[in-house]
Amino acid sequence: MPLTSPHPPSRWRAIVAPTALLLALTLAFVLLTGLLDGGVGVAPLRLFDQARFPLANALPGLLLAGVLFALSRRPWLSFGLALLLEGVLYAVNRLKVANLGTPLLPDDFRMIGQLHKGGMHVLVDYLPHSPWPYLGLLAAVALLIVAWRLEPPLFPRRGVGMRLLGGSVLALALVSMLAGLSAWRTLYNARVLWLEPWSATVTTNHSGLISSLMLFHLQYGSGEHKADHAAAVQLITQSTPALVQAMQAPTTASALPDIVVIQSESFFDPTIMHGYEHSNFAPNLRRLAAHGISGKLHVPTFGGGTIRTEFEVLSGLSLRYFDNLQFPYLQMSHKSLPSLVRTLEANGYSTLALHGNDPSFWNRTTAFKAIGFDRFVSQSSFPASATNDGKYMADSAMTDEIMTQLKDSGPPQFIFAISIEAHGPYDIEPAHPAQRDAIPVPAGIVGRDKLELQTYLYHLKHADAELGRLVTWLAKRQRPSLVLFYGDHLPALSNSYHTTGFVDGRDMLSQSGTWLLVDPHYKGKPQHQDTAAWLLPGELLAQVGIHDDPYFALTRLVGPQLAALTAAPGAPPLDEASKLKQIDDAMAGVDQLRMSGKLDKLLPAAVMAASVEHAVGTNALNAPAKSIAH
Repeated sequence: MPLTSPHPPSRWRAIVAPTALLLALTLAFVLLTGLLDGGVGVAPLRLFDQARFPLANALPGLLLAGVLFALSRRPWLSFGLALLLEGVLYAVNRLKVANLGTPLLPDDFRMIGQLHKGGMHVLVDYLPHSPWPYLGLLAAVALLIVAWRLEPPLFPRRGVGMRLLGGSVLALALVSMLAGLSAWRTLYNARVLWLEPWSATVTTNHSGLISSLMLFHLQYGSGEHKADHAAAVQLITQSTPALVQAMQAPTTASALPDIVVIQSESFFDPTIMHGYEHSNFAPNLRRLAAHGISGKLHVPTFGGGTIRTEFEVLSGLSLRYFDNLQFPYLQMSHKSLPSLVRTLEANGYSTLALHGNDPSFWNRTTAFKAIGFDRFVSQSSFPASATNDGKYMADSAMTDEIMTQLKDSGPPQFIFAISIEAHGPYDIEPAHPAQRDAIPVPAGIVGRDKLELQTYLYHLKHADAELGRLVTWLAKRQRPSLVLFYGDHLPALSNSYHTTGFVDGRDMLSQSGTWLLVDPHYKGKPQHQDTAAWLLPGELLAQVGIHDDPYFALTRLVGPQLAALTAAPGAPPLDEASKLKQIDDAMAGVDQLRMSGKLDKLLPAAVMAASVEHAVGTNALNAPAKSIAH
């Protein structure tokens, strides 16, 4: 008898060949993921000097491919489908970078839940207009269908138990990774991979997009930084004398004014761009600033993410102190939130939010209830005559509705109006193309970039004109009033910014917007004041003559020195940030305590007494309000 059987070699080949194929596909997947990514840290050659970077970046996709292989037994199909899904992810990332200047972050995936709530019509316009990407996607899907129909299974059906066991292990690993299980921090952490918390762009470039998503997900995906009670109490204690004095400031007004706040979509002053230094696209803003308070406005977003600025203005809380709140309205679970709105209501105001778009987009319907608005007038409640200019409702229609909602009698009114006409993308034909085409652009901006810049400026001029129309109308009313106007962020015109640059020499993520607070009935000397979005409520309340909210009074005392620290995610930190760390950390503790409803318990008795004393006096007002800008 022969000493060996003739069958083992064939069994050996049956094991070696599939294993070799799977290893080859795994290696190819890692290399192709690196090529798709394009980051310096995950390029294919990095396998030879820092292999953990490209391997970590490809690992989620490999786990998905493994699960698919366990189910289908077809390796080419499984790895191909996983690679296609990665390709879609990278394509979406490139669209975001092109339009907003920053890569994908974990909370961007919350937008998926907004697609059926009015979000689809906003996002679809950012998709490529060329047919080639879609043809490429269809070709890839066709290849996968062919693989599904023609590729033979690599293993026979027997052994299904082992395949299911292996697939289950891989699926659990993938699910635990996506769920943010802390065990994955042994791989996805700042010591093992490159993490720059201040810049998703830098992190993505070095660690790869997928690793970057995991790093930010595991670092900031759940919970809040624990409030530093000791630092917060120390800040409040040190500020108590000045705080009590500010809250006891006399109110010379005898009636509270109607307040109209205009959050103007993507509004900024183009004079900060090279080539537009001497332009005047906002003559009404400039005219009104001559007898109001105005200046730079530091906002926490760029090109999009309107609700980040909106949240700061309405709540008075700085998102710098809540790392996990990338999109606050989609994430906050509070049924009631301390806010500017609630402070005004406590002083007798009726409160109204007004927006010519779907109310459920950005979860505003729920969020505005938590913030405390009495009513929310949205797109469906506007009259049928409300027209669009371009894709969205014209600012003129918003102004008309503000005028309709303001009553000539009754309690003082607070209207928070959110414009949308100037929302991107900016390749949508406006109502008057000839006016758009007549707008000059700086040298070097051509083609589609020129068209988009002209379209944006066309809408900006309308926003400025409507500001002037509203203030003129309010000045003719008998009731006192105040208007707060500001831009939520710079528009996503990245290519134009790269071409021209900015007057201050800084990048687009570091640029400031603009704000204005004006009394339509009063013309005095102008005041220039640079501030941040989260400080606007305190400033507004002070000008109205309401000083009874200790938190907003504190922001006026402490906030000005911290204002410039507010910036879009990814903006490089200011040099002076380190010098302000102690007071910045203390204010972080205050804000987190405010959000959780625990701040009032830590306020000294003198502060609470001043709050009650001033509230009693303010509620007795019944005559014209004090003018601003004295």
